[in-house]
Amino acid sequence: MFGANVKRQMYGTISGVTRTQRTYRGIPAEERRALRRAALLEAGLELLGTTGWQSATVRAVCTLAGLNDRYFYENFTDRDALLLAVVDDQAAQGTSAILDAAAHAPREIAEIARASTSATLDFLTEDPRRAHILGHEFPAHPLLQQRRGEIIRTLSGFFTAQTRDLVGDATLSDTDLSLTAFTLTAGLWDLTAAWLRGDVPISRDHLADYTVALLLTTADLAAPLHRRLT
Repeated sequence: MFGANVKRQMYGTISGVTRTQRTYRGIPAEERRALRRAALLEAGLELLGTTGWQSATVRAVCTLAGLNDRYFYENFTDRDALLLAVVDDQAAQGTSAILDAAAHAPREIAEIARASTSATLDFLTEDPRRAHILGHEFPAHPLLQQRRGEIIRTLSGFFTAQTRDLVGDATLSDTDLSLTAFTLTAGLWDLTAAWLRGDVPISRDHLADYTVALLLTTADLAAPLHRRLT
């Protein structure tokens, strides 16, 4: 179900030569390696996002990618390194989609909150494998739990920067704004993961409306929060 284009590029259709020769013929070494890495990442995503991390063994990944383990270890030290690379690749794609949506929204906090929320839900639901990873695999694997914290810190940093850019001379200190952003990001991560698992029986529109309302309400609470802190 995946990798057809990658494999066509790698293997070609030249008759009269071996499979290995077709794989490499006319393709520079760095491009060949990039294609192999892409195939391994796609295989890792497929296994992690369908049957889970326990089934994503080196052998299973290589079989699905159509490569031998020599090429696996050319790119990754072990299975966990591949799983983290899969998650990092998906996180980078998701972050890019969110930032792009925010950048193209009108420069009002409500519009940016709506655009960012929609982009997040679009990204997670357009590929069921992503929903499975966020909803099921992150809680199941210690390394993915650790990566969760790192991704949340990165996303909360973007949130902090966006808020400072929009509200300018905000009441909250940088430290307290960062704490607020982290709290929101971590909480919304877990809420969205629970929704993807089916543990929160609400519609996508309800989840989006709630998320936007929570973000805007939190922004309105900056001054009262500051008064409480001081």
